[in-house]
Amino acid sequence: MFDDDDEKETDVRDLPIYKKGKEIFEVAHQISLLIPDDNEHLQDINGWMLNDAAQLTVKLAGAHNVGFYDMKMEAATIIRKAARDLVVHQHSLKEFGFKHTEYFSIIRELIEEYRLLFIEWVSGFDKFDYIIDRWGLFNPPGVGPFDHDPDDDIPFENPLR
Repeated sequence: MFDDDDEKETDVRDLPIYKKGKEIFEVAHQISLLIPDDNEHLQDINGWMLNDAAQLTVKLAGAHNVGFYDMKMEAATIIRKAARDLVVHQHSLKEFGFKHTEYFSIIRELIEEYRLLFIEWVSGFDKFDYIIDRWGLFNPPGVGPFDHDPDDDIPFENPLR
C-alpha cells in the first residue's frame, strides 16, 4: 500500500504505476509508427491515442507531490478516463481501416496491470488532507460540498492593508 508521506519522499519515476505507464506509452508509440501518414482519420486517432497514453504518467507525476485529496482524485479521474479511452481507440482505428489492431491486445493487458496498480495508488491517498470540493466531486468519504470548513474560522489579517 502506498503511504502518502513515503510517496512524497519517493521519486515518481520509481513507482511501479509510473513505470507501467511508461511501458504503455512505449507500446502505444510503437503501434503509432504503423499508422499510415496519408490517412487523416487514423492520424487524428493516433494523436488522441498518444495523448491518452502520455496522461498515464503526466497526471500521475503532477499528483505525486500534491497533498490534497481532492487534487489527487481529480488527477486520478483524468488518468482513469485516459486509460479507458486508450483501450477504445482500437475500435476507432479498426473502423478507419488500420490493419494492425491485434497489437492492442498488448495495450489491453498492460492497462489491466496498470488498473491494479492504480487501485493501490488511490487507496493510499490521505483522506484527512483535503480542501472541501464545493463542486462535490472529489471530497473524501463523509465530507460534503456544503459542510462547514473549519479553516473559515481562522482569523485572517491581510498583511497588504
